[in-house]
Amino acid sequence: MIEDRIEVNIAGGLDIELPRMVDVRQKFDAVHLGDIAATVANEFQRPEVRARVKAGQAIAVGCGSRGIANIATIVKCVIRELQALGARPFIFPAMGSHGAATAEGQRKVLEGYGITEASTGVPVRATMDTAIVGKLDDGTPVHMDRFAAEADGVVVINRIKPHTAFRGATESGITKMLAIGIGKIVGAATYHQHGMDTFPELLPKVRDVNLAARNVLFGVGIVENAHDQTSAIELIPSERIAEREPVLQDMAKKLMPQLFFDEIDVLIIDEMGKNISGAGFDPNITGRNRRAVQWNYGPLTKKIVVLGLTPETHGNATGVGGADIITMRLFREIDIPSTYANIITSMNLDGGAIPMVMNTEQEAIQLAVKTVVRVKPRDCRIVRIRNTLELAQIQVSEPLLAEVRARPDRFQIASPAAPWVFDTQGRLVPFPPVGEPSALAAGAR
Repeated sequence: MIEDRIEVNIAGGLDIELPRMVDVRQKFDAVHLGDIAATVANEFQRPEVRARVKAGQAIAVGCGSRGIANIATIVKCVIRELQALGARPFIFPAMGSHGAATAEGQRKVLEGYGITEASTGVPVRATMDTAIVGKLDDGTPVHMDRFAAEADGVVVINRIKPHTAFRGATESGITKMLAIGIGKIVGAATYHQHGMDTFPELLPKVRDVNLAARNVLFGVGIVENAHDQTSAIELIPSERIAEREPVLQDMAKKLMPQLFFDEIDVLIIDEMGKNISGAGFDPNITGRNRRAVQWNYGPLTKKIVVLGLTPETHGNATGVGGADIITMRLFREIDIPSTYANIITSMNLDGGAIPMVMNTEQEAIQLAVKTVVRVKPRDCRIVRIRNTLELAQIQVSEPLLAEVRARPDRFQIASPAAPWVFDTQGRLVPFPPVGEPSALAAGAR
């Protein structure tokens, strides 16, 4: 049993000199939509979209567990446009095993994003029951959320982006929601038994069975830029999903954020969670993936320290096994039932492995720096980020400044070098809101 505080004998102790840190802004393409409501309304003006919606239809609108920019607004706009065409929409959670694999847990995930009956004006119908609507050629049953299967029509809303554990023409987005998400825990577990390496071929097959078996009207595909802003919203008729989703995925890959370094000794991540990434923190950003997925981005990262969980993840720490060191605070925040439900469904149990636990954020960072081989603490190349979604504002150690100065196209130095700022409990001063000076800048004066 882990006590409230761990006493461990570390050779030489942790009283080491950390290199000074600097605020740095990374430069990304900032193109984004200015008017979400107008964009959704314009998409509903397309004849091939309007013709699918019939007056009086009960339409199930599927929403997932990811933290998507403007998701509450997008959902409300889709609901409003369906109602304007005479339909009777309702919302259902399309998130596989997330939310502790319970109907109430999944309802709470949606509530955390502002998607409620009060905010949308329509019912939220949550269940873990499914209907088997067909089979794959090998006999695998295809599951669909019971409320969605019983509806007159189905619409799903999701962000399209690279997946964290497989590569294919479609990865994380509409197709995955029409297979894993809409299949609830029983469907998700069934498909994961095939192995994630089969997903590039398997998930489109599951999607197509669902499309043929029920009246899926369209998918609402969302693409975000590196600033976590909405760059595109497209309503994709069901028969065009296989054609259009790869195009939007390619757009998402080009717009996604990254860390513009070849090598990082210690990466400090302030927060992880399911709202950030399916893996808690995105391997496409950190460059480290225990699934051995090939990816052209991401640095060589030697040590990863994660300090805490986001409130929106509700204790789900899936992916924590990808870190080397976590804090006692994070460890205490882990909700075992919700984490295990997600991990077991994925079949990849190492995602739930507990890294080394240190008492404070200061000790966690010092341990990581101390254990980088062949690198003295004062020479350690450290990067600190808020999470793997928000990378425009980062902090780097002085040994990385030469690289920063050599890339004015990608970096802008935003503060002088300054010592680390910890409070009396060994916690780092949090990142400030974007655009505001950090404690480093204040401490350097």
